[in-house]
Amino acid sequence: MQASNEQTPHEAPTCTGDSIKKSLPDLNYRHAHQLLDAFGSHFGRHNPFQHPVTSKDTVWFFDNTAYRSPQNPSQWNAEFVATYFLTDSGKDLGHVVAVLTDLLGRSDTPAEVIQDRVQPFVDTTLPSRVVELAFGGEEAVGSPMKLGPSERNGLSSNDLEIISQSNWKDGNVAKPTPLVSKGTTVINMETHFAEPDGWGFISDIDDSIKITLTPSPLGILSSTFTSIPQPVAGMPELYAHIAKLLSPAWFYLSASPYNLYPFLREFRQEHYPPGTIILRDASWTNLSGFLTNLTLGTQSYKVSRMDKIHQWLPKRRMICLGDSTQSDPEAYGEIYHKYPGWVKAIYIRKVTDVAEFNEADKNSDTRFEKAFLDVPKEIWKTFTHPSELVSLVDALQP
Repeated sequence: MQASNEQTPHEAPTCTGDSIKKSLPDLNYRHAHQLLDAFGSHFGRHNPFQHPVTSKDTVWFFDNTAYRSPQNPSQWNAEFVATYFLTDSGKDLGHVVAVLTDLLGRSDTPAEVIQDRVQPFVDTTLPSRVVELAFGGEEAVGSPMKLGPSERNGLSSNDLEIISQSNWKDGNVAKPTPLVSKGTTVINMETHFAEPDGWGFISDIDDSIKITLTPSPLGILSSTFTSIPQPVAGMPELYAHIAKLLSPAWFYLSASPYNLYPFLREFRQEHYPPGTIILRDASWTNLSGFLTNLTLGTQSYKVSRMDKIHQWLPKRRMICLGDSTQSDPEAYGEIYHKYPGWVKAIYIRKVTDVAEFNEADKNSDTRFEKAFLDVPKEIWKTFTHPSELVSLVDALQP
């Protein structure tokens, strides 16, 4: 499921980053799987040892976007992603919190908040799990939808037909019901319905709409684990304006690992329009893998995920927004050429004043002209403040 980690020139780690990575703790119990669960996960959909979640488990159901089936336009399909943990199993929690506190210094963030953010990184992932979901509640007509079995990293992904008697329309939101044992810890999901035509918006998260300080390893760790997340100034207002003007299907495409889903979902709910958050798989066993996950191989990863979005909504007119810290310009330039006519606008935020950020190189005209070679100038624009984009967005046809 995971795209290549091949490093591009705009993803090179710093020496300081390497030294910080060496100081981060191992996550010894993340993959403390039962033997049959681990073995069975190698069989994929045909796992002979798959079994339902129990009251001792935690299941997160990720928000998704439903699209019309290409084979049967009267039918809705969607990718259903879930992740499974053994609840509160992270024996390393106290140690990891202590290491981060020592590394980053004291924080005004309450200790329990830091623990909640760290918990998904230390809890044991659960392969070979399945779970059922129903649209319309537990008494829904038709068979429940089966998700899973989960892979070794505790993730399951299934492209499924939505079983429901409801007459869903563009812009509708459904809240399917998990069919789990009493006591199972659950994060519920929403399904957003998108017809083939209209607008779509693909947004990066880190340093595009949320201050993460991606070029700085200490900045990443602090903004993720010990700080109150802050939106980029002016971006919530811009996105609210776009939502009102164009009513797009929203996709938040990030190289952050899936362990941050509750954290990022809460941030998005507070500041930005609802939509599908797409995060990266994670199989590492040291917290340094988090930094690597966020900074290496991001171009190929993001292109692979935009391939999926194009598969779901090939007729939508897409707007792509990212920033200059990693490979958003290169990824969006690649996807523009890959699907001619699909991407109608590309906006890149030029990040400044971040430690360990080679601003002269990353924000240079030479870099952007190379990334957007043969992309018409009226399609792409760099900006420093969101207000620069309002007139361009207003010129787009609803």
